[in-house]
Amino acid sequence: MDSLPFVKMSGAGNDFVVIDNRALRHALTKDQIARLCDRHFGIGADGILAVEPSDQPNVDFRMRYYNADGGEAEMCGNGARCFARFVHPLRRADAERVRFTTPAGVITGEYVGQDVRIGLTTPTETKVNQRADFGWGEIEYHFMNTGVPHVVVHVPDAEQAEVVAQGRTIRRSPIFPRGTNVNFVQIVDAGNLVVRTYERGVEDETLACGTGMVAAALLTHQVRGLALPLRLKVRGGDVLSVDAKVEGDAFCDVTLTGPATEVFSGEIKLQ
Repeated sequence: MDSLPFVKMSGAGNDFVVIDNRALRHALTKDQIARLCDRHFGIGADGILAVEPSDQPNVDFRMRYYNADGGEAEMCGNGARCFARFVHPLRRADAERVRFTTPAGVITGEYVGQDVRIGLTTPTETKVNQRADFGWGEIEYHFMNTGVPHVVVHVPDAEQAEVVAQGRTIRRSPIFPRGTNVNFVQIVDAGNLVVRTYERGVEDETLACGTGMVAAALLTHQVRGLALPLRLKVRGGDVLSVDAKVEGDAFCDVTLTGPATEVFSGEIKLQ
């Protein structure tokens, strides 16, 4: 059996197995990825991050992200922060920033003390003030693609939200043929939100979702008028910050700032 070196990392409780695949030696199957992410029979993670060489000029690396079910996703905000922290010594330990490509576009990571600030691609497909009945009466929801699709539902108390049951139902709705992540957002005050997320591909609530925090902040700004930047407390207890420049109904220079830490490292036999 081949042995796979890895680092386990956490971005605000969203956890990842990170592998250095710059030599393109590893071609993990969907079943192998799912097993590595299994919390009983593997390392345990919400997804896999693979560092690969960039094929673009002036870009340092390529980021591949796979959800815990083995499927590849376009982007992961907390994963991108962990990726940026992981590659810091691979590029230059004193570097202030790093650029890497993803299927969602080129991402810039900036090192801000112990935190990482990532500059995200421009959100697309924004739809606000939508209404639908997903099985428990008509509700209002909002939608935005921040690299991956996200629904935002504002709730009076995030602690009481039925995140798994309702999140799974919305995620599977034919309204979203590609599926969607679902964020339940409570407005605490003018500068703070509490967010809980049902994550597509993990098929459960996760402790944090970076692209979900971006969607939650930008859509809350748009439909409720809260000024950016906004601070968002996630299920894992950490607080992330989302900022952007606003140009009419559009956003640019979108950033997500928060922790990205190494938990442990090791090697595992591939099966």
